[in-house]
Amino acid sequence: MRWGYKAGQKAGAPTGRRRTQCVAVLVLIGCASTPPAEEHDHVHESWSVTALGERFEVFPEIDALAEGHTAMAHTHVTRLADFAPLAEGTVEIVLVDGSGEQVFRADQPGVPGIFDIELAPQRAGEAALLFRIDDGNGIEEIPGGRVLVGTADQAEGLVEAPSLPAGQDGGEPVSFGKEQQWQGGFAAAWVREGRLARSVVGVASFRPPAGGESTVTARVDGVVQPPAGARSWPFVGRRVERNDPLFRVVPLVASERSLATLEGELEALATELESSRSRSARLRELLALEAVSEREVEEAGVRARTLEARHRAAERDLESARASREGGADGAGISPRAPFSGRIAAVTTTPGATVSAGDALARLVRTDVVWIEVALPPQDARRLMDAGLRGLVLDDPESGPVRVEGDLSLVSVSPELSPRTGTVTVLLEAPGIAGTGFALGSTVAAQVLMAGEESGIVVPASALVDDGGVPVVFLQLSGEDFQRQTVTVLGRQGDRVLVAGLTPGQRLVTRGGDAIRRSSLMASGEAHGHVH
Repeated sequence: MRWGYKAGQKAGAPTGRRRTQCVAVLVLIGCASTPPAEEHDHVHESWSVTALGERFEVFPEIDALAEGHTAMAHTHVTRLADFAPLAEGTVEIVLVDGSGEQVFRADQPGVPGIFDIELAPQRAGEAALLFRIDDGNGIEEIPGGRVLVGTADQAEGLVEAPSLPAGQDGGEPVSFGKEQQWQGGFAAAWVREGRLARSVVGVASFRPPAGGESTVTARVDGVVQPPAGARSWPFVGRRVERNDPLFRVVPLVASERSLATLEGELEALATELESSRSRSARLRELLALEAVSEREVEEAGVRARTLEARHRAAERDLESARASREGGADGAGISPRAPFSGRIAAVTTTPGATVSAGDALARLVRTDVVWIEVALPPQDARRLMDAGLRGLVLDDPESGPVRVEGDLSLVSVSPELSPRTGTVTVLLEAPGIAGTGFALGSTVAAQVLMAGEESGIVVPASALVDDGGVPVVFLQLSGEDFQRQTVTVLGRQGDRVLVAGLTPGQRLVTRGGDAIRRSSLMASGEAHGHVH
């Protein structure tokens, strides 16, 4: 015969599933035959208890206890590291009284997380209840309160249980079974006090630092080729180091003009230029003596400047010709190089393209240091300047809040107000932020953290549930019972929220509150559909 425990409702009420099973068993027995009168006193309700350790949560549903009789303990064990069922290990239920320990164990679960343990206490009286779990990584012992082992005439059960404080709102508990919790997306933690840094909210955008963007251009007219020895054509996103060759521009020089011809033209221009400079200087001296006219002096100066331009062009032609003919087919050309270490942001040419001197070939940006422009209301910008910069929280829509601290520094605050947004721009420098996944040009919501803190109950933002526009959380009252609690949001910082309405020591659902809310709506008939 299985025993129950009527008084168990006081310290650990049976779950809805166990109550249904009890009622079903009693109805079937009553339909079959009328049990003997002496059996009536032995039928009692089962009881449950919730015990939390550092690594495990234990939630057994146990028949009432009587000396010399066997009671079944349907024991749920959850790993608190990931809130998954314990799939392998040993679970012991221990009764400790003045005569020593009585140990009852299961060496493996019937299904993951559920260990069926038979308890056959040999002594009546009060005993401490303990649970010992060994998952292969060490044994954890968790107190479970105190129980009373009854006699053959009167089965007993739990008399003192570990407490999980309820909320202020009250209300009926919501049932959310262990099997539902183990499906994933559920987690809970103790409510604790914490601190949040003071902050101001704005919109942040990313750009290279001053001098951290450069356009690489062709120095001469020519044909663009990959740099000598390169394995691939430059591409967007490629990492380059300072002075790395990016392209090779093979100059355009007429094949019929030999080096000797170019050198002769350059020498003739040099002689003519020297003569023109001398004549211009001599005419300026004669102008002072009024021996020549101003027009003659001006014409001589124009000719000298023209010859200077032709001389520079002839020098470039000769340099290009030498580079193309002395370097050979593979090494010919002039190679534009990276002015700093960074990444290629754009490539504006293709292999074999003909370009002119000054044409853009690629754009390079620095990514080791990034400037973040944050648009803030003027009063918040003043608060930041007065209090000092502490950090930055960036809202990534994909992965959630990203905290930036350490080497973050305040560069400047704009002296003018934007007429379009009514904000001022605060410029921050953040080394190494490229690793956070934000691309240059991105715009995201941001919180700028300042010196100073606010104290109170700090919970994960994932614990908050929107219940018809009202922020609520769910508190765990037992292994499968939860209670809705309204909270007031006092401050938010990324994935952490400062709230009122909770007290330290309560057990808070940090993930899965939405699923518990849906379960409560279905149970009350407010949600459409059927529970299977």
